[in-house]
Amino acid sequence: MTADPIDWMHAPSSGWTYDQVKGLDLPFDWELVDGVIVPRGMTNHWHDRVRNRLYVQLDQARQDPYEAEAERCVLIDEYNPPKPDVIVYDRTGLDFFALECVPVDSVSLAVEVVSHGSRSDDRFRKPAMYAEAGIPHYWRVERGEDNFPIVHEFWLDHPTGVYKPASRPEGAVHTDRFRAEVPFPVDIDLKSIFPS
Repeated sequence: MTADPIDWMHAPSSGWTYDQVKGLDLPFDWELVDGVIVPRGMTNHWHDRVRNRLYVQLDQARQDPYEAEAERCVLIDEYNPPKPDVIVYDRTGLDFFALECVPVDSVSLAVEVVSHGSRSDDRFRKPAMYAEAGIPHYWRVERGEDNFPIVHEFWLDHPTGVYKPASRPEGAVHTDRFRAEVPFPVDIDLKSIFPS
């Protein structure tokens, strides 16, 4: 006996859970937000190139026990499994052969590259959700007036439970070169992401 097909447009009053909808074959890319299926907007070449280059830089710099992934869902709770553009997480105890979503407790860094259709999500909703879930570091990447990426670096302030701009001598906004020590040392030439 097969299960009845899901009418994804009409969520139950309690909302969909990740387990209920993860196997759906929908004609669009989507996220589950508070139990509601929400189509993800199309990204442009700038967004995808920045995301991909940041992922490669983080993956090449990573140190044990960390891993870097692009577009991997993070299980905040059963109603909210967002897909940050890039994450860094501690793989200790995780089974790569069975893993669908990375448990939020394992995530050390979430990176969102802002695109036209994701500005409110990447600037407000997602950082608030990531902070509440305890993800220690958040980078928001914006497109500068010169079209090169600008990285806004945030650290979780545990007493308040919100992200605050990183307090480092070089500041929390990075335009040409971005060096970070956590979750591991990385040095990213932001101007090299696009050919001159």
